[in-house]
Amino acid sequence: MIRILLADDQALVRGALASMLRMESDLDVVAEVGSGTEVVPAAKRTTPDIALVDVQMPGRDGLSVAAELRRALPGCRVLICTTFSRPGYLSRAMAAGAAGFVVKDSSPEQLVNAIRRVHAGLRFVDPALAAQSLASGASPLTDREADVLRATAEGGTVADIAAAVGLSEGTVRNHLSSAIGKTRARTRAEAARLAEVNGWL
Repeated sequence: MIRILLADDQALVRGALASMLRMESDLDVVAEVGSGTEVVPAAKRTTPDIALVDVQMPGRDGLSVAAELRRALPGCRVLICTTFSRPGYLSRAMAAGAAGFVVKDSSPEQLVNAIRRVHAGLRFVDPALAAQSLASGASPLTDREADVLRATAEGGTVADIAAAVGLSEGTVRNHLSSAIGKTRARTRAEAARLAEVNGWL
């Protein structure tokens, strides 16, 4: 049996996934959680073979959870399953140690196949997302530029952003200017939105 932990903040989606997976003779859902902060404790309690993790969850996002799971339970392989087919998410998920990436509009057969492949030690990436990721390339943003754009998305002045990220106002302006140029945006708000849409934040 392949033991699975499901992490998704939408109870209806989580329940439907659990019911669908339990119909397979070789799959067993051993834990279901609704927030990112619950994933690692639940995994330590239930020792799943596969953690099927959403990206956007309350508490902690699925990409940071994937990295922590790989450290805490190296035998548990992470499969990201999300609504958002953003190329940047794929590269960040793989960098975090995820073994696979599927989108929620995949067929049930494709999801089950992905679970079995990942359990067998292989990788699985949604083919359309893989092609999109190759076409768009890696994030052009530095880590600091991404931090500044994340803070920008919260709103506020340059002074507020500087205080949030621990940089001087001048340095924040420089990072914003660079990020605006790299995203080909007209404003810092648009740069933050474009970076989010592409999965770079």
